[in-house]
Amino acid sequence: MVTVDVSAADPPATLRAPLDAESRRRLLTGTHHDPHALLGAHPVPGGVAFTVLRPYAQAVSVVVNGHTTALALDDVGDGLFAGVLPLASIPEYELRVTYDGREVSLQDPYRFLPALDELDLHLIGEGRHEELWKALGAHPMTHQGVVGTRFTVWAPNARGVRVCGDFCRWDGAAYPMRSLGSAGVWELFIPGVGDGDLYKFDITRSDGTHTVRADPLARRAEAPPATASVVTRSAHVWADAAWMAGRADRPVCQSPLSVYEVHLPSWRPGSTYRQLAEQLTGYVTDMGFTHVEFMPVAEHPFGGSWGYQVTGLYAPTARLGTPDDFRHLVDTLHQAGIGVIVDWVPAHFPKDDWALAAFDGEPLYEPGDPQRAEHPDWGTLTFDYGRKEVRNFLVANATYWCEEFHVDGLRVDAVASMLYLDYSREEGRWTPNEHGGRENLDAVSFLQEMNATVYRRSPGVVTIAEESTAWDGVTRATHHTGPGGTGGLGFGLKWNMGWMHDSLEYIQHEPVHRQYHHAELTFAMIYAYSENYLLPISHDEVVHGKGSLVSKMPGDWWQQRANHRAYLAYMWAHPGKQLLFMGQEFAQGAEWSQEHGLDWGLLDPSYPARSDHSGVQRLVRDLNHQYRTAPALWEQDTVPDGFAWVEADAAQDNVVAFLRFAADGTPLLAVSNFSPVIRHDYPLGVPETAGAWTETLNTDAAEYGGGDVRNPGPLKPDPEAAGAFPARLLVTLPPLATLWLRPE
Repeated sequence: MVTVDVSAADPPATLRAPLDAESRRRLLTGTHHDPHALLGAHPVPGGVAFTVLRPYAQAVSVVVNGHTTALALDDVGDGLFAGVLPLASIPEYELRVTYDGREVSLQDPYRFLPALDELDLHLIGEGRHEELWKALGAHPMTHQGVVGTRFTVWAPNARGVRVCGDFCRWDGAAYPMRSLGSAGVWELFIPGVGDGDLYKFDITRSDGTHTVRADPLARRAEAPPATASVVTRSAHVWADAAWMAGRADRPVCQSPLSVYEVHLPSWRPGSTYRQLAEQLTGYVTDMGFTHVEFMPVAEHPFGGSWGYQVTGLYAPTARLGTPDDFRHLVDTLHQAGIGVIVDWVPAHFPKDDWALAAFDGEPLYEPGDPQRAEHPDWGTLTFDYGRKEVRNFLVANATYWCEEFHVDGLRVDAVASMLYLDYSREEGRWTPNEHGGRENLDAVSFLQEMNATVYRRSPGVVTIAEESTAWDGVTRATHHTGPGGTGGLGFGLKWNMGWMHDSLEYIQHEPVHRQYHHAELTFAMIYAYSENYLLPISHDEVVHGKGSLVSKMPGDWWQQRANHRAYLAYMWAHPGKQLLFMGQEFAQGAEWSQEHGLDWGLLDPSYPARSDHSGVQRLVRDLNHQYRTAPALWEQDTVPDGFAWVEADAAQDNVVAFLRFAADGTPLLAVSNFSPVIRHDYPLGVPETAGAWTETLNTDAAEYGGGDVRNPGPLKPDPEAAGAFPARLLVTLPPLATLWLRPE
């Protein structure tokens, strides 16, 4: 807005252009579907009628070709100003509006044609707009030669929608939006509004009441507890072209994938996205992880939800900075050769009355059936996967994170809760599907569409399902029909919750009792190739009284750390990719707390027991660096050719041993001794090789905090058969330790 001199104003217009009573009522109550038909400039007999709605204004004038003409205040008031100028056609014009004796110059929002294309409206109506974020929301732009922001929102049940924000003191009366066709989309271009301005939508429900809502497509939001949406335009210049060009070179299942799971606000409490770009990138690079996985970064009102109750699916949380700051973090990680996975939550959303719930006065994003809408576990609402516009909202959101923020993977939370209609619901509290079954067919179709769309649009990206049941075909391609006659869900990887549960159950037993639970360590190989698996030791395992990973281990402190180290090396060698939650890489004793962050003081040089923790940290670093250079550990994770048992039945010894094979047949032998005794000359079968085998990793090494029981020299295989193998090694097994051996 620009202050101007009004001393040379022309006389007021002599003709009036009154609105009929019904049009006035609908306009002023925010229920008119087409305010542009009433406001702005329109040809009438005798000239051009100008009608302006400016609540609280003292005077309004129209400026045409340098001539200023005052409009008359409507008899009823209410901020309506009108007049007819003797003009042959509608001219270019601007408004001069006086508030409290101060005049400002501005453009009339109601002189502009729609700023949304017919194709956009068609795709929205069909539920097929794969770049929905470019059509809906707030977009700064130049429209008909004027700089401003286009606001668009989907609210099909609304009687009217108005834009309000800090640019109008949160009174939306002056900015009613127009309805564009039958798609339920409302639009308004507001000149002068731009990057950083706050806004919401004032929606008139079907009963005439109003609700003020944040924008579901907002690409930036205020930092909680504030709830406004923020107009934003990205100025980030990406520098990760090399990473983006190469990330699809090798299928994820045939690539190294070692994931460091991070809760960004508590990794280094108080750090911003830009500070984390330096701190986290340096740390992860040193530790050798190939990827980071961020717990949900989309905006959420309650920090205690860790991001899993999302209200702003398109906005990175403002707690740590702006969307461009988040882009900078991803960009920096990519330039260091580190992939970025984000947790994505399409399973449910919270009931906050300023967000998605009953958005336009009726169930919109949630199902109309209250039983199906309610998520009993979390007191939230589920999405209506059967509504095409809601599916479009979610599918486009998945592609949005991959394309706008260059993320390399989406880990989809709570997939099981989406797949089953009776999930956590008692008998009588759910309705079977059309075939009488418990499967949520709409959710299945949505997940298939999401995966197919993401993989088509973003080659090299991986989608990962947190799915805890035996659903068939989670990682099967959507176009490949399974035994049940349906296509796969199309995920790239699935969290192996069975392996996690069983292996943790085993390792928590005292060694003397482990022989009775040996199957818990070996059972995962029965189904290891039924899906493409990732082995997760995630945040869920180190909260809510479960204790940290090291605290789950039995014995004294030395034994706990030894068990911890042995377990991690066993995990890294086991078929499947791996994920480790922050803090477990240095054996933090306390369980994770998002309020307090990690116990980095355990690694402080002045801390007396620093070596206990730095030794475990050094092991994880070595695990990652050796893993990267050993194709046997990742090249054939998803096919039986990549694995062979050497010793699966030594329950009384608490020993397991297996071989991993690269695509060219190069082996790696992994053996774990989960008993507290040294086992000398332990026979292990191996394939015939040209030379000796070398111990390349030993979790009992002194530098890791162990007792340093080693196999110091090359081990030459004996020609004596052992099990299914033609030769054997006699290996010293340290107590509570895992060894990796490779042929020279």
